[in-house]
Amino acid sequence: MRAIETLRTALAAIIEEEGLAWPAKTVIEPPRDPRHGDLSVNSAMLLAKEAKTNPRELAQKFAAKLLERCPDVEKAEAAGPGFCNVTFSQAFWRQIVTDIESAGQAYGESREPGRRVLLEYVSANPTGPLHVGHGRGAAVGDSLARLLRKAGHHVHTEYYINDAGRQMRLLGLSVWLRVLELAGRPVEWPEDYYRGDYIIDIAREMLEAYPGLPDMPAAEGEDRCYEKAMTDILNGIKDDLRDFRVEHLQWFSEKTLVETGAVDAAFAALGKSGYTYEQDNAFWFATEQLGDDKNRVLKKSDGSLTYFASDIAYHHDKFERGYDWLIDVWGADHHGYIPRMRAAISAMGKERDSFDVVLIQLVNLLREGHPVSMSTRAGTFETLADVIKEVGTDAARFMFLSRKSDSPLDFDLELAKQRSLDNPVYYVQYAHARICAVLRRAAERGFVLPEKSDAALLAPLDTPEDMTLLRKAAAFEDMLYAAAQSLGVHYVSHYLTELAGLLHSYYARHQVLLADDAPRTLARLALLRSVGQVVRNGLDVLGVSAPESM
Repeated sequence: MRAIETLRTALAAIIEEEGLAWPAKTVIEPPRDPRHGDLSVNSAMLLAKEAKTNPRELAQKFAAKLLERCPDVEKAEAAGPGFCNVTFSQAFWRQIVTDIESAGQAYGESREPGRRVLLEYVSANPTGPLHVGHGRGAAVGDSLARLLRKAGHHVHTEYYINDAGRQMRLLGLSVWLRVLELAGRPVEWPEDYYRGDYIIDIAREMLEAYPGLPDMPAAEGEDRCYEKAMTDILNGIKDDLRDFRVEHLQWFSEKTLVETGAVDAAFAALGKSGYTYEQDNAFWFATEQLGDDKNRVLKKSDGSLTYFASDIAYHHDKFERGYDWLIDVWGADHHGYIPRMRAAISAMGKERDSFDVVLIQLVNLLREGHPVSMSTRAGTFETLADVIKEVGTDAARFMFLSRKSDSPLDFDLELAKQRSLDNPVYYVQYAHARICAVLRRAAERGFVLPEKSDAALLAPLDTPEDMTLLRKAAAFEDMLYAAAQSLGVHYVSHYLTELAGLLHSYYARHQVLLADDAPRTLARLALLRSVGQVVRNGLDVLGVSAPESM
């Protein structure tokens, strides 16, 4: 934020002149009561002992020098036990319009060099269509990639295809048994086969294409059913994600971990750490020594790998590909899996901050406040595709991102479809459309804005509401930084809702197109245009469109 950087730079020079060092625990933030100024800083309290003076007296000295040295500061005073409260001039805040106009789509982006990030998300087993829980994870993962790129990181997105192991074999068996059933053959159903109607649809397609399929040996028939089912389901998943504006730059096959020797390489890396051992003809990882609740088997006595072994190999492979920050988006039911994966990361010799997990809590579908039965047989909404068809991509994404991802989410289908200000996504999108409509009407009436506003053009912005809107627009950069630091995309949706609220209030309170006051009209048009740019940039992080009319 321009204000924080301006204050930090000016205050750092003053502290250096006093023969003191900038305190690492310095906090610069808006005071709780906006009447106390734009920003408050605690440096005087941290430095008072070293300066051998009273904290409040030191704060008064800092305030006096800020007023003397920094022309952008309108007011500076000591407060409380030693805070220094600072208020910037109106001219200072008006400059934010020029900043936004100059940066355009890049406004809010960090210029700091970032890290090489591999963000893996969704990664649902290709055993059935994506449900609404996967949709929330998809929205969070894709928007997090957009957010981290804004923060300067180099982000690669990936979907891990669980195409090996028991679940996939069970998928093939389930389709095979349905083929036999449709062909009128006797069938013995296992206890845990896949029962979805989509399994019957795949079996029917296979039987129509290959009438002789039921006469094949069971093993060959199961293999063909497995390949067909996985391909169809995975293609359906890709279609759903594309419709949901979700990007995965790579689709990584679990099978390749064994085929390329990645599992052996991971085991060798763990062996060097001294945390692996053999017992009862099995290969173990001593995760208990690294914070887990017990040691874990990686390779069973029969030679088969555990899921944990594959996951270790996959994460080791990620590091081997040159990424220095791995971020996984998991369902909240995987919370207990985090300590053991952190143990594996530590055993690989990687730092704690090289691995993070974002948890996704359940979504409760509602219709007019009442729970929707999550039953495909009942014809109610269960899949992500159903929700997109019902409410649209924009509404679904915004609703999924409206709360912290590890908090349960109530998603009201009827509310998401409403074209009213009660609908959160409509509320924000309408703010953008309203600005575009005002700018169109202004052009029709002959008001023409330059590409970049100067101080003279912006000078009429002098009301409290002008300043409030300017300050909120200026906070966009800091909000994006905080959101990226905490991996919290919900910060963006909350910010946009607040900015939209201020815009709607401003529009209700102030007439923008003033026939008898062209200078003030142009100033307010420039303000609205810059706010519209911020709304667009924020919606882009969420993967939501910014309509110009509604």
